[in-house]
Amino acid sequence: MQDLLDAYLEHLRSERQLSSHTLIGYRHDLSKLLALCTPEQIDSWSALDSARLRRMVGHLHLQGQSSRSLARLLSATRGLYRYLIRESHCQSDPASGLMPPKGERRLPKTLDADRTAQLLDGALEDDFIARRDQAMLELFYSSGLRLSELVGLNLDGLDLPAGLVRVIGKGNKTRELPIGRMARQAMEQWLPLRALAKPADGAVFISQQGRRIGPRAVQLRVRQAGVRELGQHLHPHMLRHSFASHMLESSQDLRAVQELLGHADIATTQVYTHLDFQHLATVYDQAHPRAKRKGSIE
Repeated sequence: MQDLLDAYLEHLRSERQLSSHTLIGYRHDLSKLLALCTPEQIDSWSALDSARLRRMVGHLHLQGQSSRSLARLLSATRGLYRYLIRESHCQSDPASGLMPPKGERRLPKTLDADRTAQLLDGALEDDFIARRDQAMLELFYSSGLRLSELVGLNLDGLDLPAGLVRVIGKGNKTRELPIGRMARQAMEQWLPLRALAKPADGAVFISQQGRRIGPRAVQLRVRQAGVRELGQHLHPHMLRHSFASHMLESSQDLRAVQELLGHADIATTQVYTHLDFQHLATVYDQAHPRAKRKGSIE
């Protein structure tokens, strides 16, 4: 079973050309599935049936696994079995038709516009690290990039005069995104310093040694900026969530925000309509005469 799993992961790497981050996720989920097969005395992928897979998922749910994690596990399982069926190792997919237990949908955390401005307009030193980090923060918020998209960005994906950035997102799909004025300025201040570091390749964001900066390093720098400027924990996806929430709040154009974020399914984007409603509800509660609580001061 391990040999076939390794062959599938190699297929994802070499033929599907999935990112290293995505491959790590697939390996983690499918290794978990393989470990669950041992106590069930399942010694081949063809021996795993829907009933036993359902029991495994139920067991993980009782252990506290979230609905999102179980959905990802089932999705990875379906991908594995598509490969196994195509390669004539199995005849059916035990995950077909299985759904994870429903869980509470958590709304993404965002910064409001004032807090975002506070983060991006903080005091800035004129050195390599500060200019690079400022460019990363501005680009995250300006264009709503995923962490993997920012880390994988190359110079040939930038067109600053036109105000465009070209990124490769999930599913190896390319999309073009606008870069706002402040982000363009931050990039123009960063790129000359980047060139002085004699970069090893075309990576836009590099270390002082000239190597492409990794996801963990970006997460650390964003977290440090959040503590320094806002006194709170901050991660790259929070800037992407803030971008989406602010765009939707201003434009009310769900389809446009879907395209900007690179979501394949508009249902994924619709979570931001709940955030927008929360903002409207707060304004309503504060402003409507019949909504104010008793005893509140006019």
